[in-house]
Amino acid sequence: MAAAAAEVAAAGGGGEMVVVRLPPLSQDDPLFQDKKRILDSRNLSCLFQVPNSCSAADAFKVLDRMIQAARIAHMDELELYFTGDDDFGPLSTRNELESLNLLLKILNTLLLTANVGAMGVLQVLRDEILIRLRSLELEDNDQMVVQIRNQNMEDSLLKWGEQHGVKTKLQIAFFEGAGRGMVASENIDVGDIALEIPESSIISEELLCQSGMFLALKDLDSITTETMLLLWSIRERYNPSSKFKIYFEALPANFNTGLSFGIDALAALEGTLLFDDGKLTTCLIPIAGLLNHSVCNFIPELIPKFSFNGPQVSPHILNYGRVDKVTKSLKFPLSRPCKAGEQCFLSYGKHPGSHLITFYGFLPRDNPYDVIPLDLDTSVDEEDSSSPSVTTSQTSHMVRGTWLSRLRGPPTYGLPHRLVSHLHAILGCNQNESAPEADNKENDRMVLETLLSIFTPMLEGLGEPDDFDRENACWDVNLALDYKDLQRRIVLSIVTSCTSGLAMLDS
Repeated sequence: MAAAAAEVAAAGGGGEMVVVRLPPLSQDDPLFQDKKRILDSRNLSCLFQVPNSCSAADAFKVLDRMIQAARIAHMDELELYFTGDDDFGPLSTRNELESLNLLLKILNTLLLTANVGAMGVLQVLRDEILIRLRSLELEDNDQMVVQIRNQNMEDSLLKWGEQHGVKTKLQIAFFEGAGRGMVASENIDVGDIALEIPESSIISEELLCQSGMFLALKDLDSITTETMLLLWSIRERYNPSSKFKIYFEALPANFNTGLSFGIDALAALEGTLLFDDGKLTTCLIPIAGLLNHSVCNFIPELIPKFSFNGPQVSPHILNYGRVDKVTKSLKFPLSRPCKAGEQCFLSYGKHPGSHLITFYGFLPRDNPYDVIPLDLDTSVDEEDSSSPSVTTSQTSHMVRGTWLSRLRGPPTYGLPHRLVSHLHAILGCNQNESAPEADNKENDRMVLETLLSIFTPMLEGLGEPDDFDRENACWDVNLALDYKDLQRRIVLSIVTSCTSGLAMLDS
């Protein structure tokens, strides 16, 4: 994306106004056409004008439109698929944090060069963005409880990091039911660097290539970088003179993830979709790996609570992963404030529960990326080219828990608008405003009955909730059953929405 710009321009009547330019949509974005269509339909662009002399109320109206445009620009594939054209957001905490942080960065840049006349309105806009960011500091009764434990190993790890150039405003703590995590040792504001790790302290492919093991293994047929890095790590873990000795000693003796599920746990998963394809990462980042994950869920005020394990808070750290070319370090900046003593959460990425179970060993709740893909005929040539299901680059369809939907009634009954539109098309029952109401109701009925024919057998295949003694079960069995419960609840929500929709049609 091109750099955003802002300037001061003359306004009608001799006044002045601030011109704020958001980065234009990238044509390399596979979702470019969809985002452009939504921007055009809402009469939004990447350029906004705010008169210097306008009231705070009028400035906020322009700010709302800026935020709407930024939300659209930051939409990911799932948000685009599950968001209706009349949904102005907020869409998710990830989207909201990225949108507000973009605007904050633009306004901060503008304030550095603004004249006296523009300072007032720019400061009003900036302060309002900070207020909105702080509103995402959610109070949560289910916040993890800190445990008092001996932390000699953890203190040694932090000292080791400091000796090797690590800079941190975080401390290691233990949390009930979650093990280790990190808390802020001081108040950390938006944009501040909570953790900075030198490139030389990251276990990566580059480090591997500098070792003697790489020279010994590189010519072996079919050996991958991931395998070589794994073998190198195993050797280093037991090397008393290794630079990373303290880091390896601080690692858990056992990793309770889906990759080590036993036979009983695998049996409990019958009928679910746990093992999706996934890629192993090729680097280990000391200390940063202790940050706990928080899903980028929907704004909690807009959806009911869903009682699965994991925090109901938005992450503090969203954007990381690229080494700074100037400092040669990996930085973890905050996208929202974190108070001293508060646990600092990081987003591991846009992953479904299946991925998080497999590679990290936990299952979050209210995860918008927990979807069930549908294998439908997507080759239909629909006549209405203005339909979102036609213009989208999306070539597959999916569902997720309908409790995440904001619209439970017609025309979608809590189901994805694009899926409903596509089924109308392939069933030959497109909605027509000029058609009799009875005909449109019959068309809705065909769609809902089709979905019931798909999901009712799926629900039956998952069976009833297990009457199982979970207190005495192994960790992997409990985790597998939690995931099966999640799958059952998603499918049940689809069946319930379809059944309720049919009841509405009959009323």
